[in-house]
Amino acid sequence: MEVRARAPGKIILAGEHAVVHGSTAVASSIGLFTSVSLRFPSPSDNDDTLTLHLTDVGLDFSWPVGRIKEVLPGSVNSIVSSPTTCSPETVKHIATLVEEHKIPEAKTGIASGVIAFLWLYTSIQGNKPATVTVSSKLPLGAGLGSSAAFCVSLSGALLALSDSAKVDSSQEGWIVFGEKEQQLANKWAFEGEKIIHGKPSGLDNTVSTFGNLIKFKSGALTCMKSNMTLKMLITNTKVGRNTKALVAGVSERKNRHPDAMTSVFTAVDSISNELASIIQSSSNNDLDKEQRVEELMEMNQGLLQCMGVSHASIEMVLRTTLKYKLTSKLTGAGGGGCVLTLLPALLSATVIGKVIEELEQCGFQCFIAEIGGNGLEICFDGQS
Repeated sequence: MEVRARAPGKIILAGEHAVVHGSTAVASSIGLFTSVSLRFPSPSDNDDTLTLHLTDVGLDFSWPVGRIKEVLPGSVNSIVSSPTTCSPETVKHIATLVEEHKIPEAKTGIASGVIAFLWLYTSIQGNKPATVTVSSKLPLGAGLGSSAAFCVSLSGALLALSDSAKVDSSQEGWIVFGEKEQQLANKWAFEGEKIIHGKPSGLDNTVSTFGNLIKFKSGALTCMKSNMTLKMLITNTKVGRNTKALVAGVSERKNRHPDAMTSVFTAVDSISNELASIIQSSSNNDLDKEQRVEELMEMNQGLLQCMGVSHASIEMVLRTTLKYKLTSKLTGAGGGGCVLTLLPALLSATVIGKVIEELEQCGFQCFIAEIGGNGLEICFDGQS
């Protein structure tokens, strides 16, 4: 039996940074996916290894099942329906399995993802031999939720071939888990995210699992349904950013200018709430809704500049897209990372091509993605 699972990346549509100070933010899934295929060998294969292929980074890992049992004695998959946190001690044990593969120095950031893989695999499937292949359309470390999409799609594939998920494997094409299975996949993915990030908010894996839109404020997440089609150009500036330093910088600015910055955060809160109500609105006038979304994005970008989290590379994207009368805003931490540009429904493919060409000449990477689609999906026997 073989199963494939895919999970989308995410963007912050509005509210980044201000959310740390109590404002509302809105996140959305994007039509760029990480896919995981899981295949168990047939008894005649006489294969007793667990193999992981990371196709996009060109790395392969393989462990004899006996070696995994030595490092992680005892089956740990007896409580699949109740996800557990990997202890620091177990992380160290699993790290020894990863270190045996001597990851090239330029790719050492991958190690925590491989540790998360081994924890999730052994927790859900125990010590069975299998081949797992991962591929992704999401750039790593660009703030688009690539690690969450990896953990969600992996959890989905592992659960789909476990006794803890009720799934009709005779269905053709991509199918969505039931709510109970979604909740379980989301919890396991969060445990993987903890291994990779230490203290994740849980937002990225929740958006990736359930898809669509999520409004979040003071740690509370609310799933929403989009009632309009939105297409975005996502520009990866390829400029790395230090999220902790950017968050600290906004807090320092708030300490220096408490009244002004409180007003900024209040304005962002209003923008996020208005944006959420427009996108959920049942009105059929998508052109009017599109224009209002553009205006709110423009306001949000101005307020992010007030917070001091823009960057020369972001400003270059803004200037380039403005030449074509398009509205852009940074997404995520800022200081580099990615920029969103709304692509109006009536915009010609020729103009989009010109914009992308100009941005790529600056050394940036461009993706076009629909906003607010499905979350975790699975299909059996490679059907899709």
